[in-house]
Amino acid sequence: MNTPVAGPGTLAERILRGVGGAENIESLTHCATRLRFQLHDGAKADPAALDALDGVMATVPQSGDRLQIVIGGAVARVWTEIMNLPSMSGGAGAARPKSDADVKAEMRAKSRGRYAWVDNFFEYLSDSFRPLMGVLLGSSLIIAIASVLDALGVVDFRAADKSASWVFVDAMWRSVLYFLPIMVAYNAAKKLKVDPWVGAAVMAAVMTPNFTGMLDPDSGIPGITCTTNATLGTQSCVAHVFGLPMQLNDYGGQVFVPLMMAAVLALVYKGLQKVFPETVHLVFVPFFSMLIMIPVTAFLIGPMGVWAGNGLGEGLSWLNGNAPIVFAILIPLLYPFLVPLGLHWPLNALMLVNINTLGYDFIQGPMGAWNFACFGATAGVLLLSLRHREAEMRQTATGALAAGLLGGISEPSLYGIHLRFKRIYPRMLVGCLVGGVIVGVMGGVDTKAFAFTSLLTIPVFSPMTTYVIAITAAFGVSMALVYFSDFRTPEDRARANAERDAAEALASEETATAGARELATVGTAGTTGTAKTTGTTATTGTATTAPAPVTEAPVTEAPVTEAPETQPEAPAPEAPAQGTVLAAPVAGRVVDLDEVGDPVFASRALGEGVGIEPADGHVVAPVDGELAVVAETGHAFGIRTADGVEVLIHVGIDTVQMNGEGFDVRVRAGERVRAGDLLVEVDLDAVRAAEHPAVTLMTVTNTAELASVEPHTGQSVAAGAPVVTVRR
Repeated sequence: MNTPVAGPGTLAERILRGVGGAENIESLTHCATRLRFQLHDGAKADPAALDALDGVMATVPQSGDRLQIVIGGAVARVWTEIMNLPSMSGGAGAARPKSDADVKAEMRAKSRGRYAWVDNFFEYLSDSFRPLMGVLLGSSLIIAIASVLDALGVVDFRAADKSASWVFVDAMWRSVLYFLPIMVAYNAAKKLKVDPWVGAAVMAAVMTPNFTGMLDPDSGIPGITCTTNATLGTQSCVAHVFGLPMQLNDYGGQVFVPLMMAAVLALVYKGLQKVFPETVHLVFVPFFSMLIMIPVTAFLIGPMGVWAGNGLGEGLSWLNGNAPIVFAILIPLLYPFLVPLGLHWPLNALMLVNINTLGYDFIQGPMGAWNFACFGATAGVLLLSLRHREAEMRQTATGALAAGLLGGISEPSLYGIHLRFKRIYPRMLVGCLVGGVIVGVMGGVDTKAFAFTSLLTIPVFSPMTTYVIAITAAFGVSMALVYFSDFRTPEDRARANAERDAAEALASEETATAGARELATVGTAGTTGTAKTTGTTATTGTATTAPAPVTEAPVTEAPVTEAPETQPEAPAPEAPAQGTVLAAPVAGRVVDLDEVGDPVFASRALGEGVGIEPADGHVVAPVDGELAVVAETGHAFGIRTADGVEVLIHVGIDTVQMNGEGFDVRVRAGERVRAGDLLVEVDLDAVRAAEHPAVTLMTVTNTAELASVEPHTGQSVAAGAPVVTVRR
């Protein structure tokens, strides 16, 4: 039995109950938007109850006993609150979850196949960059503000004679990109389970003013020689350290160097741990690691990393210059699949390499087409949630759209919405393709800064007009496709609308009941005394006024059949309720919904109605109206009558899995039909051969809005015979 999620407590406490308690957690980590649980027993978790919690955007069960809970921007806070709960600290048999690095290493170790090292490599790259998302986003927004001011002519950020104020603003965003190698080195070393501060210190050694000062040929430091390449106009310097030549480079913004250095550092560090006794690890392991790795990095790894970065940047630049449309199309089509797997950070690393080596990047522009196609799909979902009065989806889509358009973050949209509804991705990919083609055809889009693609960072892209056209098209196409074709299947839409109507009806009933109770209370409070008088009490506001009483006449002085003059007139009888008769859509035996073998229909979530065990596959319209829904697979039809009755005809149970085989549809959505018109010819033998029940169901999906829906079951009927009476 699942642990109950509802009840008092913080969001952290409710989530803990929803996953089966602390004792069911093998490990817990988090990324930018998601809590990642590895459970001992996944069956103890209650995804539906977790989904219903305020603060949870989505619950994503995965293979095995893994579970992801999408929180959004507050994920770090919620993770901290969960980790600090008393039950997570080792009480009651609960083991404190392992660290992020331990967990991910174990999960990767479980991967099977000959190419697990490839998986580990990408995980290494991703984990070296993923924790930097916050500061990278912050710097990108500072760049955006600076670019807007530059575009408006407030200040020229490219001028050499900027004032100290604007130089300081420039340093605010350059700080992240320049010292990025130290941050990456810290994360990479941590990922490889060595002291991350040693990794940061090694990288910082070649970025100190002492080291970078040797790059100045006029520094006057002996032992430095600089040469100028007349063809390229570049300058290279070599320092002779202890008689050995060391190529000098500015390592600010480099990403390959710290990644390569951390990999070698891990071998050295762990080797030293085996050499020295554990009692002196704290002193000698970091000391010898730095003593070895700083020279190795300065003499060997650093130059190799710079050469590799320059070579890759030049190669990509050549390919982009000769076949720009390749990047423009492939990048936005790849990202929707890379981001959910966490494999997009390696591409982000290439963007940083381009900026550092070429002075600009050409990948972020096409990537913007993917991001805005993603946000456009979310906007389509938001519009549909407003149209169909889906409060929960409206809240989720609003938050995800705000995070996307203002911050350039796609995870809330992906995990909160897109991955939950399989119809969204194909429509979103069309938007990605349109935006990418526009970027390619119009010559590409470049940027000189690393920026998250949002509305606020538009000014950093050039040419801005091309970029705006591309992202607008990507956004609009995705939004339109999702809105006009819906993110739910026709069957799911009917079910969702029925559940919404039922919830709204229940809420209205509760409101009416509360109002009646309040009115009854006011009426009781306004009646005083026990005198035998009759009269009418009028209540206005909080004051109660009663007219003069009329003395009750003795029974002996008036016939029993006569009413006193003050007796109010009897109300006129109500007109008979109007009714709509629904005919059988197929010949056969009519059964109650409880007998059809489908829990959704039996629960009346899709409204009251009947099931018919069909005698043939000739399915006709049960009533006059408009075809609001015609499933592509031919298994479901929705009809709306002129007086607002919404009827669902569903042929068979789970027949959507047949993908239309055996269903010959004769109508289209939007057509008007009359009772008896042919909707579909069904091969019942094919349905039964596919092991699906052939029972045809007919329900009134807006039952909650009507006075009554009366099914007539227990009879065998011909198609067109009355089987349901609806009264408004």
